[in-house]
Amino acid sequence: MLVVCGEALIDVFVQGDTPAGLAVEARVGGSPFNVAVGLARLAQPVAFVGALSRDASGERLMRALAAEGVQTGWVQRHNARSTVSFVGVDGQGVATYAFYGDGGADRRLGAAVLDRLPDPVQAIHVGSYATVVEPIAHTLQSLVQRHQGRCVIAYDPNVRLNVEPDIERWLDQLDFMLPRTQVLKVSEEDLQRLYRQHSVESFASRALASGVALLVVTRGAAGASAWLQGHPRLDIPAVDADVVDTVGAGDAFQAALLARLAELGRLSLEGLRSLPVDHARDALGFAARAAAMACGRRGADLPRRPELPAHGLH
Repeated sequence: MLVVCGEALIDVFVQGDTPAGLAVEARVGGSPFNVAVGLARLAQPVAFVGALSRDASGERLMRALAAEGVQTGWVQRHNARSTVSFVGVDGQGVATYAFYGDGGADRRLGAAVLDRLPDPVQAIHVGSYATVVEPIAHTLQSLVQRHQGRCVIAYDPNVRLNVEPDIERWLDQLDFMLPRTQVLKVSEEDLQRLYRQHSVESFASRALASGVALLVVTRGAAGASAWLQGHPRLDIPAVDADVVDTVGAGDAFQAALLARLAELGRLSLEGLRSLPVDHARDALGFAARAAAMACGRRGADLPRRPELPAHGLH
């Protein structure tokens, strides 16, 4: 079982003007929510651990998880409202987000969930703003501490400064996660936000020295770079796509990376410590194709396994 922990919310896309205001479309979303759905669509057994509102948006999020085959027995329900993100897309399809979630249900995951996680857990993925807002951040740190050394920990900071503007809070979280994480995916844009005076190479050296087994830095249209223990940097080109928007592209990449590592029998502590370069390259290429497919669709519409035939190892 793979476990994905963090926020789930409603993305609101502004589609244009109406005579009296704006035309909008509301979709289920949130980075960890998307990763969970992406893993389920890639035929991986997955549970979502988070907190959802009892309002109409929370009910829709629950129905979406169930419809995708994501296990929801570890979702806490609260009377607080659901978080809403207004999504803007520029002429190149690049998305920006404005979050309205102070006091929202997705921040209220309590520690009681720690005593009843699925067993056994193959991997735990955490990420995004849920790792830096309370009380869920404390719960997720406790979860990671409890499971470090027992299963794979995967992490994507997915920095959202309009949710938590204090960069030091994000840096503290990254410092906490580095020695506890085996698979770290981070965008080059996020690294530039957090480490303005440091190169990607210097961060990669620090991450590997902390114990990260696989570091992936995504670069959008420039592809991705990866670092493994004891090997030179791998560079993976981006896959061509007719970009509709970039919503969910990073989540598609992460879900596909974890799914393909699992398919290759490498999503384990030992499997990642001895990860061969050809397996890493295969998984990264698979993830790049998943991200490209997500970019070609409106919103976070992540691919399903039959849409991504394996071009590499079998």
